[in-house]
Amino acid sequence: MSLSRLEAWLMRDRKVVRGPVPVKPGSADEPTPVGMFHVVWKDREHTSSEFGMPMPNSVFFAPGGIAFHEGSLEVSSHGCVHLSPENSAAFFDGLAKGDVVEVVA
Repeated sequence: MSLSRLEAWLMRDRKVVRGPVPVKPGSADEPTPVGMFHVVWKDREHTSSEFGMPMPNSVFFAPGGIAFHEGSLEVSSHGCVHLSPENSAAFFDGLAKGDVVEVVA
């Protein structure tokens, strides 16, 4: 995923299987972390315990509850990565626990 390009790619065996797709990452005050991570867990019908907001198709990959999930492409998240409904479902289905997630500036 590229923060500067506001795009992400779903890859399998070094080949793009979906993307680039538009994303909306965290704000300047609550940025999406940069680095190499691994999918830790997934929850199709997750609700944020901190903000009480639904986070459909959540794929958690970074400390602090950072995840790809369905959300507005117009409003920054609290560090997570918002995807459209269709793309969040594809990322949920296409990523498995342990898969690598790379976030670049």
